[in-house]
Formats: sequence, structure tokens, C-alpha cells
Amino acid sequence: MRVTLAHPRELGAPELSRWRALQEGHAAFDNPFLSPEFTITVGELRDMVRVAVLYDGPDIVGFFPFERHPMGIGKPVAAGLTDAQGLVHAKDLEIDPRRLIKQCGLSVFEFDHLVAGQPMISGRHERHPSPIIDLREGHGPYTEYLREHSSKTYKTTLAKSRKLQRDIGPIRHEYATTDPAPLHTLLGWKTDQYRRTGRTDRFAHQWIVELVERLLATQTEGFAGVLDMIYVNDLPMAGHFGLRTRTTLAGWFPAYDTQYAKYSPGLIHHLAMAEQAAGAGIQVIDMGRGEKEYKEKLKNGEFQVAEGRVATIGAASAVHWLVRVPVRKTRATVLANPLLHKTADRALKTFGRLRTALQS
Repeated sequence: MRVTLAHPRELGAPELSRWRALQEGHAAFDNPFLSPEFTITVGELRDMVRVAVLYDGPDIVGFFPFERHPMGIGKPVAAGLTDAQGLVHAKDLEIDPRRLIKQCGLSVFEFDHLVAGQPMISGRHERHPSPIIDLREGHGPYTEYLREHSSKTYKTTLAKSRKLQRDIGPIRHEYATTDPAPLHTLLGWKTDQYRRTGRTDRFAHQWIVELVERLLATQTEGFAGVLDMIYVNDLPMAGHFGLRTRTTLAGWFPAYDTQYAKYSPGLIHHLAMAEQAAGAGIQVIDMGRGEKEYKEKLKNGEFQVAEGRVATIGAASAVHWLVRVPVRKTRATVLANPLLHKTADRALKTFGRLRTALQS
């Protein structure tokens, strides 16, 4: 096997066509974060993005997008933002993961959302569920599933939607709008949410804001940014920005105006989005790894993603292990223990309230 490295902008039409064909040939790769358009757009904003092109003789058999950080540390493209990561490759491809990352000039490749079917996954890597809304049988069967398995949530959300319209006004839904104005409204809500809950504000980084703007402007048959907004009495109430392939919508940035919190605007929005997405040909909404209450209430299936690293032998990989692995294991322990998780979440929210008060 031969490996060549390229910046995403250096890939030509034949390479991109082959990437898309390999992606469409394996169900596990049907996620927009694994699409060439996503890697190309991130590469326009982050110069450390590279793509390893894998050849078997004259044939391209895989694409491995990654970021190269100092000391040869490799990370997925837009690490920390993406819910699907990995190598897009031909079926039954056999590779030595350590040899691959060495050919990429890396000492380590770390990941936290590596999709199924990856030659890089081994028995020592941790697996985590990634909840989905499965619409492959249609929107009707999905709502029947909710009535049976999440009846209280479904009925309560519909009742709150009716009350919202009685109290304030009619609801209007705009699915897949390309207007940038509501996008910035949504990002403002998301920033408030990050600060309120003690999390890092991703949109304090200008490159992430510009990335989202560029992805919204990308509209093709096989890949697009999808902005979905709910209005009440013609005022924005809740929304979501994600990415899609032809059949998969990846959940990314959901948020709502907190003045409507008592009506459960996030759940109202997700139910409406599922209906519109199904009508637009979406078969799966991948809500991404993470134990969020709304995901548990809305899911009717799940994928599996892996977390861990592939490393060569050397000083850089040893230092990386000392810095990263104990922290990751501690985080996993906290998330797996309901009491520890609740305590940590409460501490973050307290920090968020204090930070907001000091900034005010």
C-alpha cells in the first residue's frame, strides 16, 4: 500500500469523486463529517488539515483526513466539534494502523467519535452509544414508537406546543433555510447556553463562526449545511444548525430562546425537525454521542463510536499518554457514574452563573 499526503485544496476532481463513491458504498460512512466538503471547508480555515490518500497499486482505496499538531500529534478534522471521525475506505481493506499514522508523519492519532467499520479500532478502545432518530421506515412509525416508548414526553410536548400557541401566537417552521440572519440568532443562543452551563464558548473562536457560515452557504445534492428554525408569533424561538448527506442529518448546534423555556422549545423543535427532515428524504438524524436528556427521550436507535488512540513507540507518544489518557479515563469515570456526573454538571452550572454575574 502506498500513501500520499495532500492539503484538501490539492485534491482534484477524480480524487473527490472517488472519496464520495467510497463514502456512499459503506453505511457507516454516511455522515457529513466524513464528507470531502467538510474537510475541504475546514482546511480553508486551518492549515494543519491534511488528507492521506491510500493506494493499492493504481487504485485509490481510502482517504484519511486529519489535523497534524505539534510533536506529531494527530487529531480528527475540527477535533472537538465533530461527532463522526475516521478513515473512509474500500470494504475489507486491511491496514496496519500504526504504519498508517507513521506514513502520515504522526506519532499519535487520538479520537473520540471514531465510526464503526474502522481498521483502527481494536479491543482496547472504549465504545460509546451515539443516539439516533431512525426515520428509515418513515415519520409515522417514528411517532408511533414515541407514543409507545416515550409516551409522557411526546404527549407533554404536544400539549405544551398547543399552550404556546394559545398564550403567544402561531408557530411557523422554516426547514433548511439559507438565510444567515437567523443563523447568528441561533449562535447567540448557543453562546449564552455555553456560558450559562459553564462550558467553553466555541463561538468565541472566529474560525468556528466562519466555518459554520461557509457550511451554511454550501448547498449540493450530497452535502449541505441545514439551518432549521421555529418561530412563534413570527419571533425566533428555537433552532438547529447541522449538516447532511443525501440521507443523514448530523445534529450539531441546537439552541433556543430561554424566555420560552417553560414550553420545552427544544423538544417542540426536534419533533418538528424530524417530520420535515423525513419529508426531505432524511433517513437518520444522528444526534451524536453524549448523555443528554432530550436525546434519551427522542432516540429510537443508536450507533456506536469509539474513543482512544493509535500510537507509535517514541517519546512524543509517551508524553501524549501522560497528558491525555489519565484525564480521559477520569472523565469517562465521571460520566459513567450518575452521582459524579450530576455533581460535576451542577458545579459547571454554578461556575457559569458566577461567570455571567461577574461579566455583567
